[in-house]
Amino acid sequence: MMIEEREELQHRDGAESTLSKEQFKREVIAILPQLRSFARGICGNRDLADDLAQEAMMRAWASRHTFKVGTNFKAWMFIILRNRCYSMAKKNSRMVTWDPEAAERILVAPATQHVGIDLMDVQRALEKLPTEQREMLMLVAADMSYEEAAEITGCAIGTVKSRIARGRVALKRLLGEGDDSEDEVAATAGRQRAGER
Repeated sequence: MMIEEREELQHRDGAESTLSKEQFKREVIAILPQLRSFARGICGNRDLADDLAQEAMMRAWASRHTFKVGTNFKAWMFIILRNRCYSMAKKNSRMVTWDPEAAERILVAPATQHVGIDLMDVQRALEKLPTEQREMLMLVAADMSYEEAAEITGCAIGTVKSRIARGRVALKRLLGEGDDSEDEVAATAGRQRAGER
């Protein structure tokens, strides 16, 4: 008996079923841009982020039978990607985040292309934020609700809201004041870790 036939029989018998291969593919394709964006925000390297997103999709495909219909597919995928990103970061803790291709595009870009420079400024500012704040901001940017972000990171919703609020403030400071505000953001992050308000 083929896998598709078994899945159909399970579905007809009322047993808890998984998504069909085609449904699963559609779900993954629909959230692929958000997965890639989230990975880029976490690791800061476009090529590595694309590789991590692809690897997360492959891992999800291999374990698609574990996904239960009716649960949050998007959160399930983001958990897989997040775990993969942090596993890779632990292995490569000395990894350089310099992207020479991106730097070359900026250096040779005509003066009228201010948008590329602004995006790079935002990326550099994001990389200066504490990991917890950067991760929460990237989840919200990927159109996650606070509840979904809490589920993905294993935090309370209050913690999610706090990290997002602090991350936004720190990001505004970094973008508004330039490099002079790095010390202030680092000091604020240190106070937050120490439990000060």
